[in-house]
Amino acid sequence: MQKNYNRTIELTALYEISKLLGSSLNLRQNLRGVMRVLSEYLDMKRGTVSLRSNNEVSIIAAHGMSEEEIKRGRYKLGEGIIGRVAKLGAPIVIPNIGEEPLFLNKTGARQMIRKENIAFICVPIKFKNETLGVLSVDRLFGSKTVSFEEDVRLLKIISSLMAQSVKLHHELEKEREAFLEEKERLRQQLKSRYKVENIIGQSDNMQEVFEAVHRVAPSKANVLLRGESGTGKELVAKAIHFMSLRAKGPFIKFNCASIPEGLLESELFGHEKGSFTGAMAMSKGRFELADSGTIFLDEIGDLPLTLQPKILRVLQEKEFERVGGEKTIKVDIRLVAATSRNLEDFVKEGKFREDLYYRLNVVPIYLPALRDRREDIPMLQEFFLRKYNRENAKSVEIIPEVLNILMNYDWPGNVRELENTIERLVVMSKGRTAGKSDLPINIRDHSFKAKFAAQLKDALPSTIEDIEKTRLIEALTRTDWNQAKAARALGITPRQIGYKIRKYELSQS
Repeated sequence: MQKNYNRTIELTALYEISKLLGSSLNLRQNLRGVMRVLSEYLDMKRGTVSLRSNNEVSIIAAHGMSEEEIKRGRYKLGEGIIGRVAKLGAPIVIPNIGEEPLFLNKTGARQMIRKENIAFICVPIKFKNETLGVLSVDRLFGSKTVSFEEDVRLLKIISSLMAQSVKLHHELEKEREAFLEEKERLRQQLKSRYKVENIIGQSDNMQEVFEAVHRVAPSKANVLLRGESGTGKELVAKAIHFMSLRAKGPFIKFNCASIPEGLLESELFGHEKGSFTGAMAMSKGRFELADSGTIFLDEIGDLPLTLQPKILRVLQEKEFERVGGEKTIKVDIRLVAATSRNLEDFVKEGKFREDLYYRLNVVPIYLPALRDRREDIPMLQEFFLRKYNRENAKSVEIIPEVLNILMNYDWPGNVRELENTIERLVVMSKGRTAGKSDLPINIRDHSFKAKFAAQLKDALPSTIEDIEKTRLIEALTRTDWNQAKAARALGITPRQIGYKIRKYELSQS
């Protein structure tokens, strides 16, 4: 009867232990729960779980010990009973710790070690042939109803359950560390990629931009990037973020002109479930996602007037509510805005709030159009040429004639248009060189018109002089070289006709 009773208790304890070990990913918490079950069901006075790390074994969970005592439970491999079990990978039973010189009592948990009749049972926590740690328990002689062999058998079963949990935890930790390392590597890669030094430009205009970015990036100031579409405002915004103290935080970008006005508020500030038709679940907006980082709002000049007060509140108070929500959400964000619009005119026309304008325009940075920094075109085309040759497994080269055309084109689409043009040259080129015929027709036409205009400009003065000289000779011939009559016929003064006769070195022969 007693034997069946003990078996029932063991099975119940094992069931509770297996449930605890699978209850969460918090290993320490789970193992503390296991120690508690051992005390409640199996008459254990004290117990510890120690895990191995290199050449040391440390207690990470215990029952019947204070936190201070647990901290002192550190053993080198082979040191004391726990260290020996960890090294040998085999159980050790000490019938009476008061008579065992190898028992160190490093934790100080057994002050009455000579007076208490305590047995100490220690088994390895092993996964296959790898010793991961040690499970140890204290048993009182007076409460002993089963043999040490039975204790060891049961503790081995429990330690095998623990081993699976510990091994899983180790694997998850490895994956987590690998994930964090990869995340940091990618962050550093992005930081390196979006350094201002990696933005191409040797012109004086771009050097001014770089200096401004270097100055503003470490600060907390809002930045307003101004310039035509395609000048690289997003690239500069990323450089500001990755050069700032917020580099480890998120960089969230949003184009205010890309979303219908009715959806803008939800996109920027999020919404609660059921706040409008189709809102099936709570959704965070861009400002909430940018918490602790930087939010880049492109084309902020297209922001509806009705939404501008809420943007102003976020900048001033760092708080907002989701659409359909009442809870105030606090965020720590830095705003980098961009626009190709004339915000000053918008303010005068009442299309843009003046107070928001001044909040945004703390540090304005002007990005020059490509036609205003033509000296950067050779470097840019070289960079894009390498990029698209690599992507298309080609080795296309651009001949000097084409580069000359690129240098003289006005680039209304700026750097973005240049990049698209270089990609086209690589893709459409049949051989290893890209010629004029591979260029888009608008750039070829512009080249022809520019050349014709230049020729016309050079030829115009001589053409006008020829016409003027011919008319002058005809008038003088008709009036038998009477300068006064010839002047009246041409509608000029006698003094002017005398000057022109000398200019063209005319004489009556």
